Amino acid sequence: MPDDAGIFSGVFGRGRAGTGSMAWLEAMLEVEAALARALERAGLAPEGAGAAVTEAARPGNFDVAELGALAALTGNPVPALARALAGKLPKAAAGAVHHGATSQDILDTAMMLLAARGIDVILADLAAAARSAAGLAAEHRSTIMIGRTLLQQAVPVTFGLVAAGWLTGIDEARQGLAQVRAQRLAVQFGGAAGTLASLGDAGPRVAGLLAGELGLALPVLPWHTDRLRILDVSAALARAGAVLGKIARDVTLLAQSEVGEVSEGEPVTGPGAGTGPDAPRRGGSSAMPNKQNPVAAIAILGCTRQVPGLLATLTAAAEQEHQRAAGAWHAEWEPLAALLRLTGSAASWGAELLGGLEVHPGRMRANLAAAGGFPLAERVTSLLAPALGRTAAHDLVAGAAARAARAGRPLRDALLQDPEPARRLAEAGVSAEQVEAALDPAGYLGAAGAFTDAALDAHRRAGGTGKTGQGEEGSHG
Repeated sequence: MPDDAGIFSGVFGRGRAGTGSMAWLEAMLEVEAALARALERAGLAPEGAGAAVTEAARPGNFDVAELGALAALTGNPVPALARALAGKLPKAAAGAVHHGATSQDILDTAMMLLAARGIDVILADLAAAARSAAGLAAEHRSTIMIGRTLLQQAVPVTFGLVAAGWLTGIDEARQGLAQVRAQRLAVQFGGAAGTLASLGDAGPRVAGLLAGELGLALPVLPWHTDRLRILDVSAALARAGAVLGKIARDVTLLAQSEVGEVSEGEPVTGPGAGTGPDAPRRGGSSAMPNKQNPVAAIAILGCTRQVPGLLATLTAAAEQEHQRAAGAWHAEWEPLAALLRLTGSAASWGAELLGGLEVHPGRMRANLAAAGGFPLAERVTSLLAPALGRTAAHDLVAGAAARAARAGRPLRDALLQDPEPARRLAEAGVSAEQVEAALDPAGYLGAAGAFTDAALDAHRRAGGTGKTGQGEEGSHG
């Protein structure tokens, strides 16, 4: 059974990076083993100690439940883990276990390893989502639909522009995550109070060797109570969650029965993929056999709605006392793990959602036609403005639109058949043909095509990777 398996794991644990107890244990053991190897390389542990500790530091050699229970004695699981690890080694090698470190060094560095692995997985899923968004933007560059502002119909847009907006958001979120991955994931190694006093003059060298062993950056100094790295990781994850949530919310609104402009396709592979006529159907309801709910979009929103609270908790925990925090550090472990898990799950769902999204241009055209020309009222105003002034033109068209809406008539009829608007149009020299042209959605798309092309070009110029330069503080090894 996977480490993160549970009754809700199909929705909230869909990402491929582990953040549960076994993942934490594996990361902590990796740090302890890397420290032993670094100490040996620095001449502070006997030859062979690093290899011996690495061999003993296998997750299967330890009982997670027992370590969790023993954590109640010290406030964290590291002391019990270090003791258990040393107990599996000969005396000479056991001396290399945890030498020079404090519990926070192990847990913080393990947290950086979990973040690195989680971000790598999230970046891969976001890359897949971006490719699909780019494909939708290109395919539907000229597919006209109603624009919607404040949940009301507005001037027409294209679905290509909508997808281009999704693409740009995804690419910017990827860039932020890649920057954090390259620059802000650093080893933590400071000892009891951030001085590495127990290692004497060798402390900084061991810290550098440890960073190299783990492929993490070497910070300028230990960051026990400087939690900006945690906030940078958290904010980058929250940005990705916000982008995915926006896309999912758009899909839920466009997929409403009364709108029907997009729908989710059945997954071809992976969880929920059907294998025959009797296989469970994606989007079904326990009560209504006819339903086809947008499950992927709903699941994304279920994940991303939890993100702001987690980010707030981590932000509040960043205020930490003196050289080591009393409780605030402890408050970070579970929220950051949850943030990685939920963002990873949302990204996985997002890749599937955009990869299988079905677009219905016919329904978009029908909805636009049913709007009765009202979304083009602004364009008619611009025709009248030179002769009447913008305010008077706005009021004239607004009055015609209100009467047409009350009577259930198209805007065209109210403008051309009602005496007052017809007279004012004639006085302004605006012909019926000009009004008809103004009410054609295809002629009022502005820079939609250019903006879509710009988004696609930016995506191509970035190589579709979202990657940025190397780290500010050291190599990843």
